[in-house]
Amino acid sequence: MSNSNQASGGSLDTLWMLAALATVVGGVAAFYLLEPQYNVAIRAGIVVASVAVAAGLFYQTANGRSAWGYLVGARIEMRKTTFPTRQESVQTTLLIAVVVLIVSLFLWGLDSFLLWAVKLLTGRG
Repeated sequence: MSNSNQASGGSLDTLWMLAALATVVGGVAAFYLLEPQYNVAIRAGIVVASVAVAAGLFYQTANGRSAWGYLVGARIEMRKTTFPTRQESVQTTLLIAVVVLIVSLFLWGLDSFLLWAVKLLTGRG
């Protein structure tokens, strides 16, 4: 293969992707075609197996290797993430609850005032 063919993925990558697509379509078709003979667990296993095989086929392409690299990088970044402690989570949740209560009381008061003003102006009620 030439460098330009490798950079763009090439026809071999297209064949791998078509094989992966055909594998998934075959698994889904088997799910519905084997309905009278097998129960749903076996048919679901066939679909899961076809998706796993298709993932392996897709990995053989340049796009598949790129997607795998993205997932590995995302996992590394996830490990770097620091999550809040339980105390921080509880404090933040309580603060949000208080703010929601204050805003809801403000909106209720504004709504009541506007209702009173409209009744006063229209003479209804």
